[in-house]
Amino acid sequence: MSNKTYHIETLAIHAGQVPDPTTLSRAVPVYRTTAYAFRNSQHGADLFALRESGNIYARLMNPTEDVLEKRLAALEGGAAALAVSSGTAAIYFTITNIAKQGDEIVAANNLYGGTYTQFDAILPQQGIKVNFTPVNDFIAVEAAINDKTRAIYIETVGNPGLDIADIEGYAVIAKKHHLPLIVDSTFTPPTLLRPIEHGANIVVHSLSKWIGGHGTAIGGAVIDAGNFDWTDPKFDLYNQPDRGYHGLRFAHDLGDANPLAFIMRLRTVGLRNQGPTLAPDAAWLFLQGLESLPLRMAKHSENGLAVANFLKNHPKVAWVKYPAFNPLASKYLPNGANGMVVFGIKGGAKEAQHLVDNLDLFTIIANVGDAKSLVIHPASTTHSQLSEEDQIKAGLPPELIRLSIGLENIDDIIGALDDALELI
Repeated sequence: MSNKTYHIETLAIHAGQVPDPTTLSRAVPVYRTTAYAFRNSQHGADLFALRESGNIYARLMNPTEDVLEKRLAALEGGAAALAVSSGTAAIYFTITNIAKQGDEIVAANNLYGGTYTQFDAILPQQGIKVNFTPVNDFIAVEAAINDKTRAIYIETVGNPGLDIADIEGYAVIAKKHHLPLIVDSTFTPPTLLRPIEHGANIVVHSLSKWIGGHGTAIGGAVIDAGNFDWTDPKFDLYNQPDRGYHGLRFAHDLGDANPLAFIMRLRTVGLRNQGPTLAPDAAWLFLQGLESLPLRMAKHSENGLAVANFLKNHPKVAWVKYPAFNPLASKYLPNGANGMVVFGIKGGAKEAQHLVDNLDLFTIIANVGDAKSLVIHPASTTHSQLSEEDQIKAGLPPELIRLSIGLENIDDIIGALDDALELI
């Protein structure tokens, strides 16, 4: 591609790739290889010493994944990206690429259950404390920041409460305290929202959701905006000599790549030495998903809004949450609010589970972002590791049902919901 500025629909199809120079294949090939040949001993030495870029070993890089990473960076408006084995791995290695034992981060409390558990139970075992604050409570965020804080973490749209984070409000605080703002944008792929444009420094995705779009592969990605100054001495991992790289200081010794210190360290320390590698076949599947992402997200959003309006007016429904109903939607989601709908059924948890068990067309599954419509009762499944008290704090009452609205005909989707509601 030329240096011309292209629209996001074009980037989703073309960014990061030119036809294979050897075979002239127009489609992105799947490179199933463990390792790559070096031209000579000096070439290998230069690659390992980071004096030259190129392929070393498949745990570190793969040409199929390289296209995926470049395409994701282009779609998000970032400087570089790294694909990993899952969205959970993307989150974990992002945090541990910044914070070490004794450090702290501040996070919104309306997180996906797996992320909450990682932050509440696993990171503290490694000496990293997470201070949770209510979403968009900026007074609480300021109060939670201290001289040990190394990052602020939020989700664009909370899972499953569907609260919208005021990214710009968080960005102001992050900039004031010179902290990277990490944003999980899984529920808002870049055709709907690009957090970097609102002040984010790092964006993470579960590629298994809407970006993949068909429930066929597990993967995650981290996008580096390349706009954070890591030379601040409080970020020890970037300013102290790294034992694994002969004393290299990632914030100082990468030359022209210094602005990409975060993603360079994530690849060479997190990926190389700890191995959360994405399989090339999975990367290829995610590339197929990206090509149709703009079209699919428009349909997901159209169907999601229709379902939310139907439920809002149903006499057996106590309440409905849909991102488009949030006052912040006009600012952050003007191009659609995705297909996620949560609602509370009158009668509580028992009736909620009864509806889930009798809902045709929808699949009961612990996933979202599929072309097919999905349903689950989070309190007894995806967020069951949280105590009842923590569930309530995270905006998860026992009667909540989570819907991921797919691409089926909207009359069929609403008909299935109507039939199930009639059985209560």
